Amino acid sequence: MKALLVVDVQNDFCPGGALAVQDGDQVIPVINKLMDRFQTVVASRDDHPENSKHFEKWPVHCVKGTEGARFHPDLNTSKIDQVFEKGTGPDDDGYSAFQATNLDLDVYLKEKGVKELYVTGLATDYCVKNSAIDAAGKGYQTYLVEDATKGVNMDHGDVERAILEMKDNGVRLVESEDLL
Repeated sequence: MKALLVVDVQNDFCPGGALAVQDGDQVIPVINKLMDRFQTVVASRDDHPENSKHFEKWPVHCVKGTEGARFHPDLNTSKIDQVFEKGTGPDDDGYSAFQATNLDLDVYLKEKGVKELYVTGLATDYCVKNSAIDAAGKGYQTYLVEDATKGVNMDHGDVERAILEMKDNGVRLVESEDLL
């Protein structure tokens, strides 16, 4: 059983958002096409409180209940079976979808019989990387769909280093055309 994980495709991470990933919205059409290829589609969402310590490191973004925290309007949310909220506590960074506080992603996937997890979304060098590495560490055959992710790349080479780190942790790389 295969599942698609859509990481943090939220308004604040797309162009015009508080912590925008350059061209972050360009992953949306690719992700929308991929959704039809999977029986199980899950998504993570940053859902920070206003007083999060996370904002000592990052600009204020994805505050619970705000427009910035909502999924981008072009993302086909009707295909998402379950949303996993992360970063919900004042001391919680919530980089990995496996750190969700509303539900346990690992338990959910295991109950669905998922063995392979395909990871997409934003941002390659943070939440995508942490989610993919955690998935591989929990025994899922994990794939990064490279053309369905974009990175922050705060320091030149961050995305490349993140991809190498994922590969070193057993994550395999694929392109969406390999799945369509």
